[in-house]
Amino acid sequence: MDVILLQRVAKLGQMGDTVRVKNGYARNFLLPTGKALRATEANKKRFQDQKVELEARNLQLKSEAAAVAEKLDGRSFIIVRQAGETGHLYGSVSARDVADAVTAGGFKVGREQIELVAPIKTLGLHPVPVHLHPEVETKITINVARSPEEAERQAKGETITVVEETSIQDLGLEVGAALAEAGGDEG
Repeated sequence: MDVILLQRVAKLGQMGDTVRVKNGYARNFLLPTGKALRATEANKKRFQDQKVELEARNLQLKSEAAAVAEKLDGRSFIIVRQAGETGHLYGSVSARDVADAVTAGGFKVGREQIELVAPIKTLGLHPVPVHLHPEVETKITINVARSPEEAERQAKGETITVVEETSIQDLGLEVGAALAEAGGDEG
């Protein structure tokens, strides 16, 4: 299906471009969210009539997003979760959780603006990109910890997870000692 883009869409095109996309992508995403119109003659004429207005609105939204990005860039947000001793979370931190933490911090961000490749499943500091506008991106840090005190320690650079450091030689000695004990009991 051919569509006319009403705003910049990543990996697809700029405002005003006529692009061919799969029918489902157009029907389920581009058209309902107002990012595109079907490329009919009537819609092409309608786009040309509204082009100046759309460009002005896009420029205003971009400048607002840039102002928010300037305030948001580099900020850190704490999310408290339960985790095991090795640092693996019992659940995970999703884009919705990150958006809720950022919103609680005083910024209005939707979960669709949070760019997580996969849910966060470990304790620690995690850089997360935030797309405030198709042309404006910023990075925040999500500090996942078991408590606010632990988050503070993590922010200072402390490692809070327990990692057992057992070498192969230590394991060999332990197994050898266990075998010697077992062999000594039989006699």
